[in-house]
Amino acid sequence: MTVKIKDVAIRAGVSTTTVSRVLNGEKYVREDLKNRVNEAIQDLGYAPSQIARSLVRNKTNLLGVIVPDLTSSFYSTILSSIEQTATSNEYNLLVCNISEDIEKEYKYLNIFKEMRVEGIIIMHEKINEKIREFINKLDIPVIFSSVKPMDQSFISVIVDDYAAAYDATKYLIEIGHERIGFIGGDMRDITSGQNRYSGYRNALSDHGIKIVHEHIRFGDYKVKSGYDMMGELLRYKLQPTAVFAVSDDMAIGAVNCIADHGLRVPEDISVMGFDGSQLTELVRPRITSMEQPIHHMGKVTVETLLRLISGEIQQEEDIILGHRLEVRDSCRNVK
Repeated sequence: MTVKIKDVAIRAGVSTTTVSRVLNGEKYVREDLKNRVNEAIQDLGYAPSQIARSLVRNKTNLLGVIVPDLTSSFYSTILSSIEQTATSNEYNLLVCNISEDIEKEYKYLNIFKEMRVEGIIIMHEKINEKIREFINKLDIPVIFSSVKPMDQSFISVIVDDYAAAYDATKYLIEIGHERIGFIGGDMRDITSGQNRYSGYRNALSDHGIKIVHEHIRFGDYKVKSGYDMMGELLRYKLQPTAVFAVSDDMAIGAVNCIADHGLRVPEDISVMGFDGSQLTELVRPRITSMEQPIHHMGKVTVETLLRLISGEIQQEEDIILGHRLEVRDSCRNVK
């Protein structure tokens, strides 16, 4: 038979209220009563229901996380940081991988609500009206990490994607490249799609370099996409001497494609990535990348969300973290 809290109270000779106080770690319980309750728990093998305790305390110590694609090196890295920071603050995660499926997200958000999560982290920006209306009505703090959706009042923890892409393109120009290809992301995304593309275009324009539309392709941030888009760029007679891919995964795909066409990186074509994921150090040549502070971004996201949960802050401006160019082996100075 399942041991219940009243069984513990009878064995210890105390009230069920006293047992609950001991289980919840309340200070004002006499030491002798606490010892009797703990002995009764051990003797009976009582395992308190975490859900029941959460309902009593009105505190679940759960955070819900919406991830668009766990196969991405960027999202797996930032999720690791989020998990570490949550655990160190005695919070657990409910992680939902929506695989770019908005209907899945709506289902998971409802599950978060039913499970009484204390806060929600969302890491994508393709939000339809149903999702927007749902999260705006939630009585649960919501924060966006690495993205800034349009027309949202929630805090976002991000880098300046426009400036980061501008600086990445500017670096390639400074080391002598003028034919700079671009492998962009989903243009429905403002943050990693539109802003990074605008940074690339404006850097070229500001340095008097003509934009060649045949040198521009758009993928989906994944390795295969980078491979396929690089293949299209190589079909053009006047090939770019450098390529800027807006994710490290796509940059790696581009490097593989270049090698499969009998060319070398960086001797024939230079490749620049974006994100600063650990993959940039693992492949050869090592990928030069415009780095987001991924680990710090995850940490700041959780810490800010916990401040929202505690009521320490009500709302504040977006948190914009710095970006940094990490020069490795995949870009050649052609001056």
